[in-house]
Amino acid sequence: MAAGPPRLFAALVPAGDNTFKNENAAGLDWSVTRPGQRAKPPGAEVRVSGSAELSSPPDGAALCIRVRSRKESVTDVTDSVSRRLEYILQTLRHQQVKDEHRNVTRTVRREDGAYSMEAEVAVVFTDFVKMQEVSNTLVEKLDRTVYVGVPQFSHSEEHLHQLRREVCVAAVASAQHKARDVCRLLGQSLGRPLLVVEEESREWSEGDSGEDSGGDTTLQQRLRQATVTVSSRVSVSFQIRPKNKGRQD
Repeated sequence: MAAGPPRLFAALVPAGDNTFKNENAAGLDWSVTRPGQRAKPPGAEVRVSGSAELSSPPDGAALCIRVRSRKESVTDVTDSVSRRLEYILQTLRHQQVKDEHRNVTRTVRREDGAYSMEAEVAVVFTDFVKMQEVSNTLVEKLDRTVYVGVPQFSHSEEHLHQLRREVCVAAVASAQHKARDVCRLLGQSLGRPLLVVEEESREWSEGDSGEDSGGDTTLQQRLRQATVTVSSRVSVSFQIRPKNKGRQD
């Protein structure tokens, strides 16, 4: 996941009023002491804003499989659904899908002197290749009484939390690199961080646009639509100190 180009503003501020301001075409803004003053009064700091973006595909998918049948007797409809349901469960076991990742419900209704039964298997996958293999097998081997739904992709809260942390760290790291470059340009040395504030955090996905791609959407297109992008903008203050001539920064 690559970070987007940082958008930065830097200010190098000494603890004194006898200064003049210097601006350059790069958009960096700092204050520098006049000749004859100390190189940098105590308490000077550099304030830098930085931003980054990271994207991540979903880490989970829910697949719904339904079996339906209508017969004259309860025994016949139960046998019809049970045979197909057992084949579905065997296929899931063959693909090593754990029992806790699936849920089975059965419903029987009496309609116009006949009986209808529906069994639904809801399965959660983290391995999308395995999910596609299960879906393909069931479509190929079972008849039209079995419906295999379109996978619904999602992000776990743990996954999103990790992504938010990573993008914030990336924004801080980018800001730190730029602050170090500013200090080198001015003959200073970057000190310890004083304050880190995340000023803005945003999340979005292609699917947020609300556009309906219809039923012909491919698996890769659905994955792309469910991919989440997170951006972070931070403000970081660092202590600065005069550069030690006998030390490489």
